[in-house]
Amino acid sequence: MKSYNKIISKSLCGVAIALTGLGAVSCGDQLDLKPQGVLFADQIGEDQAVELMTAAYATLMNHYFGNNESFAGPINNWVIDLRSDDALKGGMFTFEAYMHQLEIGNVQSDNPVINNKWLNNYFSIARCNIAIQTLLDAGQIDENVRNQYIAEMKTLRAYYYFDMLRLFKKFPYIDETMNASEVPAGNLTRPQVAEEIKQDLRDAYDLLPETQPQPGRFNKYVAAAILARVDLFTATSEFTDNTQAVWAEAEQYCNYVINSGQYGLFGRFQDISKPEMNNGAESVMAVQFSSANEGAMFNFNNCLNCTVSEGNVYGNGDDFYIGSQDLANAFRTDDDGLPYLNGYDGDEVIGRLDGEDELFPIYTGNTDPRFDLTFGRIGMYWRSNLSNAEQTYVYNQKWCREYSVYGQFSSKKPYPAPYNSEVTVGIVPWGASSLNYMIIRYSDILLMKAEALIEQNKDFTEAIGLVNQVRQRAADSIDPAYVPVDLNPSIVDYKVAPYPLTGWNQENARQAVRYERRLEFAMEGLRWFDLLRWGVAEQVVTSYYQYESNFQEYYNGASLSANDFYFPIPLSQVDNSNGLYSNN
Repeated sequence: MKSYNKIISKSLCGVAIALTGLGAVSCGDQLDLKPQGVLFADQIGEDQAVELMTAAYATLMNHYFGNNESFAGPINNWVIDLRSDDALKGGMFTFEAYMHQLEIGNVQSDNPVINNKWLNNYFSIARCNIAIQTLLDAGQIDENVRNQYIAEMKTLRAYYYFDMLRLFKKFPYIDETMNASEVPAGNLTRPQVAEEIKQDLRDAYDLLPETQPQPGRFNKYVAAAILARVDLFTATSEFTDNTQAVWAEAEQYCNYVINSGQYGLFGRFQDISKPEMNNGAESVMAVQFSSANEGAMFNFNNCLNCTVSEGNVYGNGDDFYIGSQDLANAFRTDDDGLPYLNGYDGDEVIGRLDGEDELFPIYTGNTDPRFDLTFGRIGMYWRSNLSNAEQTYVYNQKWCREYSVYGQFSSKKPYPAPYNSEVTVGIVPWGASSLNYMIIRYSDILLMKAEALIEQNKDFTEAIGLVNQVRQRAADSIDPAYVPVDLNPSIVDYKVAPYPLTGWNQENARQAVRYERRLEFAMEGLRWFDLLRWGVAEQVVTSYYQYESNFQEYYNGASLSANDFYFPIPLSQVDNSNGLYSNN
């Protein structure tokens, strides 16, 4: 199913599933689809069912009605990460200015981001529900095969509802049995929605096969991985009176993935940015992309974040989603190659190597190599082949779209080397390529299990050992001969090392795993959700606003409170819901 993105608006089995969405369309309109010339149920066989599922999988593209809505897809949630201490909006300051609201904690119900998030998720849920209902009624499919297919669609639907749960305080839960035009927002409580999501994933784990014949189709370990992520988010008093049971389930389902023997870390951190590594060992759940050369859909969500790239090596990108100075500083390491878990004793900042135009002294100590593998930094290599002058690039100020506002630190992970044959400059710009987007990497499974162990207050040695697997891979990535080249050990002291396995208690072990998540998944859209579930979002982001205002003046006066954590129902959805939706 590598090319499932090609089926995004195809009419299958006579059902018009090409959803025509406008900003004023209500959720009921989106989901209450009327079939056009439906075939009889006993005429639907396995081929038609697979095509219908393919159309549902294509919803991961979230590219329904234009370009801007793809910013707000659930692939990597980078627009939501602007709410955290990791990222700046980037781009031109006045371009897509509504995203700036998310940076400063002031999100209104008419913000296009939240309306597009709502539309994208419910368009996608609609396709899943259509597929599930059609499969239930299909007359020419073996029962075991039918159950597996339904499990795939319920896993996909669970992923979308989980996105809604993390974003909105109140929304309708609509399954394949319901009339969407009659379901009010808040028909289920948030704990009830969480349980519906989890039960679908538990059932799917039992029904899905261990492997699938096509890349991208969900197997039982995808369901397990999503369930572990849902458990981590819902292991709070809001959702349960027994958080320890939730942590235990997260550990259990992480173990299923780990013990399957199907997954592992790539040898080097750089490998996550190589199309030739698509669907490799680290890829647990990935959105499949094909290059524009193949006539398929590229990853538009990340393409708009591509650096301007002096010399047009990628095509003139918009340079959205820039790393913050606060995040950059987190990659400093001490003499032992360990992070400063208790805070760095000094005001030096990771910045330009020449030290120009800096407000603070420039940091010259040890650095975790994942920093220069995650960001562009002035004076550093960008995906270079040093044996070929035409394939050697040094990131400089001209790679930044609006350096005077947002500075450096263009996001690097979603972009292969410009000379990689899978990059399609000249056909489609902005770093478009066939690089898959890994929604869940194996390193996340390791760190989720480590966190589950720590929160159960058990086996800190095993937990830190899991963290150390991730850190050791970072250390193994310090290889100046590895192509493409992003590191320059001659001018930066790279040092990252595993933690000692003794001397841990719950509090310092918790600090270690939380810090590791920030480093490992920087600019992958997870940070805000981590802060939210840890119960520290207000404290961390408020402190961040104060510090980051030294570099971005627009943070002066910014504030975030608990009332801002979850989005209101979008205004256009309320207005067009016939009274079903209300923010009261």
